[in-house]
Amino acid sequence: MRSKGYQNYFDDEVLNASPVQLVQMLYRGVLDSIASARRHLRLGDIRSRSRSISKAIAILTELAGSLDSKQGGELSRNLAQLYDYVQRLLIQANIEQRDKPLVEAEQLVSKLAQAWDSFTAERTGDPSPTNAVIRDSYQPVSCAY
Repeated sequence: MRSKGYQNYFDDEVLNASPVQLVQMLYRGVLDSIASARRHLRLGDIRSRSRSISKAIAILTELAGSLDSKQGGELSRNLAQLYDYVQRLLIQANIEQRDKPLVEAEQLVSKLAQAWDSFTAERTGDPSPTNAVIRDSYQPVSCAY
């Protein structure tokens, strides 16, 4: 269970985030969930693995639902297809209880997260913004007890 202090911090972070920062947070959430699913797969914890995969799928569904096909055009359609593909990888990993689809899903979402981090860096003129995460050495952090 989350402590009140953490929840307040998280709420403030979300409420004060720009749309781009919200997308970055969602990508981090997907990556954290996939990393958690991989860990639970190794431990043989089926329920926790399924829960983590379901969370990643739910976040990807929200990301897909936020796409604006009129303004986004081809980019929006391509992202929708990519989100769908990653969701299918996650479902495959859950059904087959295999790590390989999780690894591929993690790599694809990491690439998207890197692109958003680069976009943020270009917009701010800061080559290393504080909210950018080096995805090659990405290590998820769990606040769960």
